[in-house]
Amino acid sequence: MRRVVITGAGTINALAHDVPSTWAAMQAGRCGIAPLDIPDVDRLSVRIGGQVRGWDASAHLDRAVIASSDRFAQFALVAAQQAMAQSALVVGDGLDCGVILGTAGGGLQTSDDSYRAVYAEGKTRVHPLTVPRLMQNAGASHVSMAHGIRGPVFTVSTACASSNHAMGLAFQMVRSGAVRAVLTGGSEAMLCFGGIKAWEGLRVMSANACRPFSRTRDGMVQGEGAAVFVFEERESALARGADILAEVAGFAMTSDAGDLVAPSVDGAARAMRGALLDAGLAPGDVDYINAHGTATAANDRTEAAAIAQVFGASPPPVSATKAMHGHLIGGTGAVELLACLLALREGVIAPTIGFEQPDSDCALDVVPNLARSAKVDVALSNAFAFGGLNAVLALRRAT
Repeated sequence: MRRVVITGAGTINALAHDVPSTWAAMQAGRCGIAPLDIPDVDRLSVRIGGQVRGWDASAHLDRAVIASSDRFAQFALVAAQQAMAQSALVVGDGLDCGVILGTAGGGLQTSDDSYRAVYAEGKTRVHPLTVPRLMQNAGASHVSMAHGIRGPVFTVSTACASSNHAMGLAFQMVRSGAVRAVLTGGSEAMLCFGGIKAWEGLRVMSANACRPFSRTRDGMVQGEGAAVFVFEERESALARGADILAEVAGFAMTSDAGDLVAPSVDGAARAMRGALLDAGLAPGDVDYINAHGTATAANDRTEAAAIAQVFGASPPPVSATKAMHGHLIGGTGAVELLACLLALREGVIAPTIGFEQPDSDCALDVVPNLARSAKVDVALSNAFAFGGLNAVLALRRAT
């Protein structure tokens, strides 16, 4: 079995438009959640989000690509550009490389604009590229075309676990020798009127702030953006002198087979145990957990109980960076993997900001409000989705 490493990373999110600036924001505990700037925001009861500010697609992409791509695909393209630039991966004929990206909603901005044009504005036609713009595989397809990647290219859509599932599959394919390298991660752009209105219906959204694991929390806050990584076979990366950001050591995915929206302690615990088993690690080896940490009562208490089940009375530090960048739904695991790389590579654990009061049902060291310096050799990244789908990645510090 081949060892798999990360040699490139790129991101666009509410905190920043690249990885170094995102790491700086995480280390500073900066919040990217703010009042939304979208059409008809006054008709929403939730008017905040982790919105990507100052986005200018024309600064990164040519006119033809912009015309044929939704916002979520544009985010994926630019994050992939950054990852490839850092990695300096030579694709060659592209046959032994792949693209596997996660998204939950795909081209929701395009869908929302099209419905608005037809139903609200009375127009009789929509943009001729509406279907290719809204399809969920658009991001992966655009990335493959941009970089000449002709191996396996597809999209994973498993709600909030989409990115972790995508990255886990990428890890397995490189480890097995099916491909040499994969561009992987996730992207989401759900901060449009329809996207937010749909989530409002679930009554799990906060109108004020995201406060994971705090007793005063009152719901999640949506975000948008993307993160894309180059997963590569370790020997190939070493042979070409690539800078290795971290090693992907293990992955596991489980299903609750229970409730469509209520999470399961057992399902989450089995996913964490499975990732450790796959990596050949023990619970005591883990130095940091990036939690799913949505700031909903159901998720936070369930996740805390699952962590206690796996790690006992003294779990490692846990933080939930959604308080900073929002919940990117299908793209969330990818952006949160950046916090794991920050811990592994820079020795900085990103904080759980907005933390006000401990909750006896979430007895964790959540690194409240301030980043912490620590030697982190092993990190876990959790993602738990509606539909009872759980995906956990285990990472090691590069050696």
